Amino acid sequence: MTGCSLLGQDALCTKADDDSRVSAVWRPADFGGPDAAKIRLCVNSLCEEQKSGRPDDPFLSLSVQLPDSVRASTLPVRLTVTSAKSGATVVEDTTRARLTEQHPNGTSCPPTVWTATFRAHPDKGLTSTKGMKLQG
Repeated sequence: MTGCSLLGQDALCTKADDDSRVSAVWRPADFGGPDAAKIRLCVNSLCEEQKSGRPDDPFLSLSVQLPDSVRASTLPVRLTVTSAKSGATVVEDTTRARLTEQHPNGTSCPPTVWTATFRAHPDKGLTSTKGMKLQG
């Protein structure tokens, strides 16, 4: 831990770093065999992609890092899942992400980041992570 002082008040702050981002999490088994699909997540014009993973992995995630200037806003999000074998689109969905404020080191310590997380579902597209067990 390191000490920091904000507005004349002393507070102990950890040094955890974080970035503003929109993320998608999924169960690789939902998308078939080892790396059977390619997951692509876009927020505005920023995109990231990765392979779907091994079916025995409990879950994987993908994040699109947002600019430091982002604040409490609602951003367009697009998910595209394509078959690694055929290249065919198997899931395509769009929604809007409402970013929420996060303080990884406590409310009085930097950084302040803005995040949203979705589940990439094989039938429903982008859904809530509520109820998704993120451990094997």
